[in-house]
Amino acid sequence: MPRCFSTDAARSHPLAAPVLALMLTVLPASAQYAAMARVLPTDTLRGALVVGVPPEATLNKQPIRLAPGVRIRGSNNMLMLSGEIGGFSGKVNYRLETGTGLLKEIWVLTDTEASALWPTTPQEAATWAYDPIALRWTKP
Repeated sequence: MPRCFSTDAARSHPLAAPVLALMLTVLPASAQYAAMARVLPTDTLRGALVVGVPPEATLNKQPIRLAPGVRIRGSNNMLMLSGEIGGFSGKVNYRLETGTGLLKEIWVLTDTEASALWPTTPQEAATWAYDPIALRWTKP
C-alpha cells in the first residue's frame, strides 16, 4: 500500500500545469522589476545624513530630529525601521514636515543615485528643470 499520494495527485491535478506555467512567467517578471531604476519623488531634496541614536541626527551638518512616523526607504527601496538606521552616514533624499521641520521621509541612496545631479535647496529646485523621461535634473 503506497503511503505518499502527493506525487500522483500533483501529476493528475487539472490545475498543476497552469499554476506551474504562471509561476515560471511571474519569476522572470519580478527579477526584471528588481533591476529597474527607482524613481525618486521630484519634490525631495538631497542631503548628507548622519544618524546617531534615533531620533537624533544631523542633516547637512545641522542638528535635526526624525519625526515620530518617519518613513525610511533603504537603498533596495524596502521600508526600514528607525532603529535600523542608527549609526548611518551617507547621502539621502528627504522630505521635511511642514509645521515642525522634522524629517518625515528618507530615501537612502545607492552610489549611482548619489552621483546624479539633484537639488539640495528649495531655491535650486525652483530654478532647475526636471526631465521626467530621462529622470534627471538639469541646471539652467
